[in-house]
Amino acid sequence: MDTRSAGILLHPTSLPGPYGIGDLGPSAVTFLDWAERAGQRLWQVLPLGPTHGGGSPYGCLSAFAGNPWLISPELLRRQGFLSQEYLASATAPQPAGGDPHQVDFPAAAATKERLLHRAWEVYQHRATSGQRQRLEEFREHPDQRSWLDDWALFASLRAAHGNRGWWQWDAELARREPGALRRARQELRHEIERHYFIQHQFFLQWGLLREHALSRGIRLFGDLPIYVAWDSADVWAHRRLFELDDEGEPLAVAGVPPDYFSPTGQLWGNPLYRWEKMAEEGFSWWIERVRANLRLTDLVRLDHFRAFAGYWRVPAGEPTAENGTWEDGPGKPFFEALREELGDLPLVAEDLGVITPDVDELRTTFRLPGIRVLQFGLDDPDSIHAPHNLAPHTVVYTGTHDNDTSRGWYASCSPRQRQRIRQYTGGRFHSIHWDLIRQALTSVARIAVVPMQDVLGLGSEARMNTPGQPDGNWGWRLTEDQLLPEQAARLRALTGLSGRVREGRGELG
Repeated sequence: MDTRSAGILLHPTSLPGPYGIGDLGPSAVTFLDWAERAGQRLWQVLPLGPTHGGGSPYGCLSAFAGNPWLISPELLRRQGFLSQEYLASATAPQPAGGDPHQVDFPAAAATKERLLHRAWEVYQHRATSGQRQRLEEFREHPDQRSWLDDWALFASLRAAHGNRGWWQWDAELARREPGALRRARQELRHEIERHYFIQHQFFLQWGLLREHALSRGIRLFGDLPIYVAWDSADVWAHRRLFELDDEGEPLAVAGVPPDYFSPTGQLWGNPLYRWEKMAEEGFSWWIERVRANLRLTDLVRLDHFRAFAGYWRVPAGEPTAENGTWEDGPGKPFFEALREELGDLPLVAEDLGVITPDVDELRTTFRLPGIRVLQFGLDDPDSIHAPHNLAPHTVVYTGTHDNDTSRGWYASCSPRQRQRIRQYTGGRFHSIHWDLIRQALTSVARIAVVPMQDVLGLGSEARMNTPGQPDGNWGWRLTEDQLLPEQAARLRALTGLSGRVREGRGELG
């Protein structure tokens, strides 16, 4: 945060490619090449864990495991685990009437699962001694010790139970009775080993991608959701740390009260933490979680930061989030424990929503930059999100993954709002996305991040997520013909003009 920089927000699932969903292979490297030409020094992604069927990266099956759908078949081919002929027969066909700019999650998952099964079969029969040794070293490494065995068993058991939630499994497995777990590990040992292989491939490919990024002077900017899914390996393996009854049902769930995004609030449904129990254990589970995220990326966004000061607790069974109560979060002792274990904290506080003085105090005490979103401030001169009210120790966005695209947002504004926005930016309808990009880049905020959809000037059809809307999210994708050199040049010029490009780069020609 000491130097001015700029970056792009683009989740890997949104990258182009022939398998129905973006991944960590050649298209990711192509994007990094484009981002370097555009003068960008950050690539921000959403959470990287394995998702449920709808693809939401904020409701992962594990807080530590990597998403198998992001594994690149092409990189598996280069290791000898898939043939070119098999890949040619396994590309995801575009369904009749389908949209090339949207992920069909069930179809993409089926394609990736088929490819991963094939790669595992080949590995079993043809892997070299070196490849087998590297997998074994991955399994035994301290970085994986706290989560990998639980994840591999959980994923295997979940599949064996028809992908039902763990609380619907056989009771002795749901309760993690030692004898039942021993029998399951024996009966499912081949499937468990497959999951070891899959996770090794994810982290191997992510490591290669990070090397590609660093070689281009680009840092990776990750995202850590505050809550985990009820149907996750973490809740199953650590029931004592969550507000659950004896049957494993949540006593209360997470959400937020009515706000900008929803008049009835957002009922997320995640089980809440027993923070007092977390504190008794020195916040060890959370420390390992943050440590794991910092091994993947150089900077991490703490989603829903305000809940560390105070969180919205909704009794289980409520139809909306309206009837919740504010409860005290873990506060300063939590961040002191993190700092004692991890040193300086390269974290960004997502401090959007209902922000009270205790939230600001917690953030500033630990010198964490906050987040500002131009879409929230361009129509209100008194807003903390207005460009003239920003502070340097800030990450500014034109919009986030939860916002409409800049063009879509502007189109939904009233005539009076549009007039005020045009007066402020000096822009016009057809250039509003570039007008907001210019406002973000030329602001005093040390980091400016722009969603890829805004660079491309796309409308609401390219929105990533609509909070409170259960379906139809997370699916937007690039196509290969959209990474144009002209846009890279234009973005680089603005980035250089605003002092956000490394020395000797980004000059206006």
